[in-house]
Amino acid sequence: MGRFVISPHFRLQEWVAEEKGYFRAAGLDYEFRAVFHSHATPDKVGAYTSFEKGRETNVSCACHWTVNVAASKGHGKLYADAYSIAPAGVFVPQDSPIRAPQDLKGVPISVGHQSGSHYSTLQALEQYLPRGEIQLSFADGILFSRMEKLIDGQVPAAAVFSGPYYFLEQLGFRKVLDTTFMIAAMLNGDPDPEDVRKYFRALRQAQRDIDLRPELYTHYYAKEFPPRFLGEIDTRRWGPGERLVFEPYTREVFEGSFEWIRAREIFAPGTMGPGRYEDACVSLVQGPDERAPA
Repeated sequence: MGRFVISPHFRLQEWVAEEKGYFRAAGLDYEFRAVFHSHATPDKVGAYTSFEKGRETNVSCACHWTVNVAASKGHGKLYADAYSIAPAGVFVPQDSPIRAPQDLKGVPISVGHQSGSHYSTLQALEQYLPRGEIQLSFADGILFSRMEKLIDGQVPAAAVFSGPYYFLEQLGFRKVLDTTFMIAAMLNGDPDPEDVRKYFRALRQAQRDIDLRPELYTHYYAKEFPPRFLGEIDTRRWGPGERLVFEPYTREVFEGSFEWIRAREIFAPGTMGPGRYEDACVSLVQGPDERAPA
């Protein structure tokens, strides 16, 4: 086995753990890659496709729906001992006539294909509109591309999360609908289970630090932001973003989410894999203290 490969993914925890030396203190022999390769994913290619192509990091993450299906298809193992929650929402310009979720009827909402914005926008809007009246646009690229097109007035609405969520708030864009969603971790390749435990122990320490003093760490958002906006962003105004939760991703959650995706035909019939929790998911927790506060 080679060195454990770590890369941030639009969140603060890996940056904090690296700054504080938590990975080294855990005894992890690792390589830190500051840019997640899917930042450059072309338009119309979503999170699921990146799993099909293969990811370079030993532990990567995406919305739990996509990780659920990708693991069912054998593209890795869903790490069942933790998940995270990302603040997300559908935003429109301040002068938009769209004031309420119902006003999004027939409006193309820019989302990532088979990505968190795709599923979470459906999940949230189904409270207000019949599915046939929800119009999603997959043509506007990945997270930062959608954000940029909304800022430039090229799209009427966009679903974003994490740093772009806070930046649009800073600029005065209006959140029409909250779409906060769950993210799951995927084990890629065949990492040493003890290395995975060390990695998550370090992230658990980082999460504690972020909870205590988020203002000390929000500057890390700038590390992954497009250069065009670096002179405008004020990360002092931003929140802590994605939060790791050290609770199990259970069989009930896995099976319920798998059925939710299947019922909405987000994937072509027969292409989602068998959906067996015992084949798709893995738990590496060795005792109750693994989930206790560090």
